[in-house]
Amino acid sequence: MTRWIPAALLLGSAFFVSTALAAGEAKEDLGKHEYDVHCAVCHGPTGTGNGPYVALLNIKEMPDLTTLQRRNSGVYPYERVYDTIDGRRQIQAHGTSDMPIWGDRYMDEAKAGYHEYPDAPYMPPYYVRSRILALTEYLARIQAK
Repeated sequence: MTRWIPAALLLGSAFFVSTALAAGEAKEDLGKHEYDVHCAVCHGPTGTGNGPYVALLNIKEMPDLTTLQRRNSGVYPYERVYDTIDGRRQIQAHGTSDMPIWGDRYMDEAKAGYHEYPDAPYMPPYYVRSRILALTEYLARIQAK
């Protein structure tokens, strides 16, 4: 009898979100939210590299995320940005990354959520991928013209 509860909650939540979006009450930008929560502290609120933690880091200069497209011959490097955010696939020739490995952190969060609702149709790798894709897409939108 309790097996239908997670599905009903998921369906009810989807209905509420879609109704709120249709009414114009909730318009959350998931990519911007991810950026504001996880990236702005180092890369700055606009992505130009002027975050409040820069002075605490042992690096010469924080990358300006608004010039990724310009620095890549006018083409936004989706795959490279995705892989950098994910961080789980290190390319040995590139050395180690100073940036946190967000793929591992997101996976830990996903697994924690999975154990709370074991009967729900939930796949942690899709959760991780959707968060990284939302952030990658947001960074594409803030590229300098």
